[in-house]
Amino acid sequence: MPNHLFDAFANAITAPQAVFIETPEGGVWTFADALGLSARLANVLVERGVTPGDRVAVQVEKSAEALVLYLACLRCGAVYLPLNTGYTVAELDYFFGDARPALVVATPKDADKLAAVVSACGAVLETLDDTGGGTLMARAQEAGNTFSDVDRGPADLAAILYTSGTTGRSKGAMLSHDNLLSNARTLKDSWRFTAADRLIHALPIFHTHGLFVASNVTLISGASMFLLPKFDLERIVALLPRATVLMGVPTFYVRLCEDARVNRESTAAMRLFISGSAPLLSETHRTFREKTGHAILERYGMTETNMNTSNPYDGDRIAGTVGPALPGVVVRVVDMATGDALPAGETGMLEVKGPNVFQGYWNMPEKTKAEFRDDGFFITGDLGIIDERGYVHIVGRGKDLVISGGYNIYPKEVETELDQIDGVFESAVFGVPHRDFGEGVTAAVVVKPGASLVEKDMLAMLGERLARYKLPKRILIVDELPRNTMGKVQKNLLRDLHQHLYD
Repeated sequence: MPNHLFDAFANAITAPQAVFIETPEGGVWTFADALGLSARLANVLVERGVTPGDRVAVQVEKSAEALVLYLACLRCGAVYLPLNTGYTVAELDYFFGDARPALVVATPKDADKLAAVVSACGAVLETLDDTGGGTLMARAQEAGNTFSDVDRGPADLAAILYTSGTTGRSKGAMLSHDNLLSNARTLKDSWRFTAADRLIHALPIFHTHGLFVASNVTLISGASMFLLPKFDLERIVALLPRATVLMGVPTFYVRLCEDARVNRESTAAMRLFISGSAPLLSETHRTFREKTGHAILERYGMTETNMNTSNPYDGDRIAGTVGPALPGVVVRVVDMATGDALPAGETGMLEVKGPNVFQGYWNMPEKTKAEFRDDGFFITGDLGIIDERGYVHIVGRGKDLVISGGYNIYPKEVETELDQIDGVFESAVFGVPHRDFGEGVTAAVVVKPGASLVEKDMLAMLGERLARYKLPKRILIVDELPRNTMGKVQKNLLRDLHQHLYD
């Protein structure tokens, strides 16, 4: 049995000496360079005790070495577990305790503060920085240049990605080799990727968009990438004449629309601009098309499913929609109460089925069962409409999910931390429109009588417990929270009241 996903990547490489990665510092990696390092890193992982099926947790800065580490995990049969670089030690303690990784890779600067939680879960700690330094790369220099890849089949796990839950406890979405490979191949074909493409990669590689969309699609097509540490307007503008594709979140395109250098001439070499992870404003879609002549292609996916729908490469890319279902994927809209399928044009819960849909939640069989219908459809939690042409429109989200800057934030997690602050009586967290981030995380807080809390102090306290992207952009001190006759907080009223807060 071959190594299902890695073999597909390796077979897509028809010219080993061709450029795979270019870095802003002038570094150039060929495919042969990446394959060689992945073999050495796979040897290190095995030497450090990683066996097939073991989890390898990675919280490091974006780098070519970090991306190759993902390949090394595939080669030795490990389950890759990327973690947001913004997570605090308190948050990591939960992930390590739940996933029980055999190995944790962290930045050298975080090694000391993570040593205790890594040891508590029984893992080995290695380090990797964004310049190729650290103990992991030091060991790789001494490791063998060849590696006998471990057999992995389509149903074997390739990765676990944690996604927040409304209870405040994150869930580990288990993704198989075929979940990832089937979606990469579908996107390659749908978006017409070839070895001639040069992707501007400015997304993080710890979640679906940057890792499984951008990186996997590049690999499966034998294309190359300009690997940027993060969104950098100057560098992206400079790269436009040399690139062919940009994948980004709406914030990227807001910034590009504001720059006079982004026009039809500077984007003439580009063939495709893709947006996802958060809703793209129709205004941004229209402005970008007027400036560049390019219609942004918006698509829809989730941590649990990778990509489900996409506006077409050939055909109408309609602003405000995420396009039809991708080939091999079935999307339906059902009545939230009965589960019955609804006709075109009616709003309901979006459900999906296909080879891209995950295997379930790690260590949560009951939660997994609750999120799937008996006929195998996954309940997304998103509300939507499918129009007469088959285009999907996302019209809302269940359970008050906030998507800010492409990241999912569940209010309950933020509220739990707010309510623990001395002097806070109760809180409600919600999202309201934000031009740059899609939605701005916002909190309304009722303070106990006599308490002298102020917004700045509460934000500072939250900063010790939550990743930066989860922090409210504003904390509003209010006399009381709006409630219905049953006592439930009416967040819809809060959203309506503060909808222009970030105008």
